[in-house]
Amino acid sequence: MHFSTSEEVVPIVVIGHVDHGKSTLIGRLLFDTGSVPEGKAEELARAAAAEGMPFEHAFLLDSLLEEQAQNVTIDTTEIRFRTKKRRYAIIDAPGHKEFLKNMLSGAARAHAAVLVVDAQEGVREQTRRHAMLLPILGIQHIIVAVNKMDLVDFSEGRYREIVGALATLFQELGLPEPTSLPLSARSGENIVQPSLQMLWHIGGPLLEALDSVPSPPRLDALPLRFAVQDIYRRGTERLVAGRVETGTLRVGDELLFWPGRKRARLRAFAEWPTETTPTEASAGRSTALILEEEIFVERGMIGSSLERTPIEAREFPAKIFWLGPDPLRVGEHYELRLVTQSVSARVLEVDRVIDAETLSVQDSCKPGVEPNEIAEVLVRTQRPLAFDNASEIAQTGRFILAREGRILGGGIVLGARYPRASLPPIQSSPLFWTEGEIDRYERARAQGHSGAIIWFTGLSGAGKSTLAFQLEAQLFRRGIWAYVLDGDNLRHGLSSDLNFSSEDRRENIRRAAEAARILADAGSVAIVALISPFRGDRRKAREIAEAAGIPFREVFVHAPLEVCRARDPKALYARAERGEISEFTGVDSPYEIPEAAELEIPTHELSPTECLEQLMKITLEAITLPNRPSLREDPAANI
Repeated sequence: MHFSTSEEVVPIVVIGHVDHGKSTLIGRLLFDTGSVPEGKAEELARAAAAEGMPFEHAFLLDSLLEEQAQNVTIDTTEIRFRTKKRRYAIIDAPGHKEFLKNMLSGAARAHAAVLVVDAQEGVREQTRRHAMLLPILGIQHIIVAVNKMDLVDFSEGRYREIVGALATLFQELGLPEPTSLPLSARSGENIVQPSLQMLWHIGGPLLEALDSVPSPPRLDALPLRFAVQDIYRRGTERLVAGRVETGTLRVGDELLFWPGRKRARLRAFAEWPTETTPTEASAGRSTALILEEEIFVERGMIGSSLERTPIEAREFPAKIFWLGPDPLRVGEHYELRLVTQSVSARVLEVDRVIDAETLSVQDSCKPGVEPNEIAEVLVRTQRPLAFDNASEIAQTGRFILAREGRILGGGIVLGARYPRASLPPIQSSPLFWTEGEIDRYERARAQGHSGAIIWFTGLSGAGKSTLAFQLEAQLFRRGIWAYVLDGDNLRHGLSSDLNFSSEDRRENIRRAAEAARILADAGSVAIVALISPFRGDRRKAREIAEAAGIPFREVFVHAPLEVCRARDPKALYARAERGEISEFTGVDSPYEIPEAAELEIPTHELSPTECLEQLMKITLEAITLPNRPSLREDPAANI
């Protein structure tokens, strides 16, 4: 056979119910394409004879005597072979129920699948499970091989019956109808050459069907993802070791490392021997990086370019398949592994659930996921995680859930939002935002309300502090936790080192916004009363809140300047006019009127009761219990 010199390798997973002939099929495929090492078949034939067993092509895979005795494949095995068109990596995955976890690890690497079905037994329990798992693992190209046709006298009727049942199954799963073909692995019918026993079959043999599978997208053409595996020292140099999962990395490229957005330029690669060290590395290459800047990078981080970046989040929607002996329970902690990242995670919500055996769908929220169920869930991790949607980059969009080293389930990220392109890098620091066991939603459910920031802005004397403390008291009497961050009070402690220059006022507002965010994250209503005269500073305060998912309401409290002067209990305006206070807003420093405040309170026109009514209304609307969006509302949830 003439072999192509192309280096393209297409990974194919072979799956099916136990004893449906997967290993025999692969062994026959390898043998008939001349891909078996010289003398291997003869060696196994002698070993089988010594055991008093007839030689079978399955022995080419199940070469261990223990596995031959059990007649069960217990792990995934990757075998290479070639056709005239391209190279393949055939992944033989177990079909036995207790070995389903091993099948997951094998199938996760595959571009296409061969689903083997016994012509005598037809569609069985594992056939249905495997068909459901394949799209979750991102495998869209499926070939159904109806095997052991020799045991049904190569009956076209029986073949059509099985193909019809599979068409119904795939339709129920919302999957396109697969390519199907009849064959007999034991006798070599319709594997490499068309079968003379089944002239009624108008399609080609298995080899032709494999060669018809579209080539996978080039991994080096995808956005750069470099998975950090470890950090080493070589003299004074710090080496960041890892693997280029997708994309291409070149000396001189600028990188962002996630989570954390640490930025550095690649000075050189470090490999051994040094004379073979490259100037660029593409997908699939393990290497070590020497960075120009000394930044904090650790195992689990993912390097990207400055443009097409991954998602950094602690909460994301996913579709999972649960394999554990006990149900997955909402709120319980599991270990989530994604590439080299490992982090504690919980499922916060279970949405649409599909039973793998009956295909029944339950749309109502459930307290957990039973074994062999597929579910759309909302996952929350204890610290930030870097990932992609599996539909964009499968390598960084697939994960497993485990406990005490035991794999309990697997899944894909779907429908998560990518960051804005303008997101700035963060200066090097070994610091991450650390969160405890209780998240914002649990606090909200326990307290009966969520947190929010109500930001009062306006001239001195307009009534900000008076209304802020009245609102605080009214909320507290209704059982709502609230606290006022008053401008004067902040300057007694948190901002005692600041004066009233533009730069210091900007820093004072930033500190107030960060403090308010922490209060609101804890479930309180943070009522901020600051002059905050400039729109840009108020916009930054809003961004700090909204980046954390906290409701922010700007309230413009105003009255004519003469009214504010007349109310002035501290004589601040008089002192400013005498020159005792410089850069005082309304006297020698401007105030920029809000352009899009959620509420305006003209205190010279409204009574205190009317002002408070409006403030209570906007606050209560902001702190209603948060409703998480249904995963089914996202089109990507149907992947």
